[in-house]
Amino acid sequence: MELFTSSLLFLLLTWILFRALHSFTHGSKSSLSKLPPGPRRVPIFGNLFDLGDKPHKSLAKLAKIHGPIMSLKLGSLTTVVITSENLAREILQKHDLTFSNRTIVDAIRAHRHHEVGLPWLPVSPPWKTLRKVCNMHLFTSQKLDANQYLRRNKIEELMAHVQKCCRTGEAINIGQAAFNTSINLLSNTIFSMDLVDPNSSAAQEFKETVWSVYGGSWEA
Repeated sequence: MELFTSSLLFLLLTWILFRALHSFTHGSKSSLSKLPPGPRRVPIFGNLFDLGDKPHKSLAKLAKIHGPIMSLKLGSLTTVVITSENLAREILQKHDLTFSNRTIVDAIRAHRHHEVGLPWLPVSPPWKTLRKVCNMHLFTSQKLDANQYLRRNKIEELMAHVQKCCRTGEAINIGQAAFNTSINLLSNTIFSMDLVDPNSSAAQEFKETVWSVYGGSWEA
């Protein structure tokens, strides 16, 4: 009896897997025909293995094969990649409203940030209001000039940290140091305080938390 049940369960799982693979490979042919060319997709994983640990270099190599506009399947997510400067300018400057939507990860949805946060809102009156506030109080030439001393201080702190590591013979993680400087520059601009201490292990934990929220830890 147990053998019969196990065999039946195995056949059922095999049938479900076969149907899933069949749907993945054949069910979306009509939509794939409308997409730009791209590398061959692996069932379930898509083109994830084509990216490797340095996706920017992998994408540059793929662009030489498939052209400046190509499509990738990242798991279940269909992505169109633009590698041409002129095409990117055309999309981001002239057709920005058409392409302004973005994928919202579950970590953002968990606390409903996608309903109130400027980076996640769709183009709408609340989004336009928040954008206007940012343009008036953060990104004007006067505000940028007024915050120049902050940028200079953070660069000087970065250089002092590098010099200290040189004197003590301590290895320095350039990516981590640049991340700390960027985060502290933003936090001082908005909150007038440092969020991370470059000499503390909490800085690395903070970086890992941010990377995990955005779904990965890809670094150059």
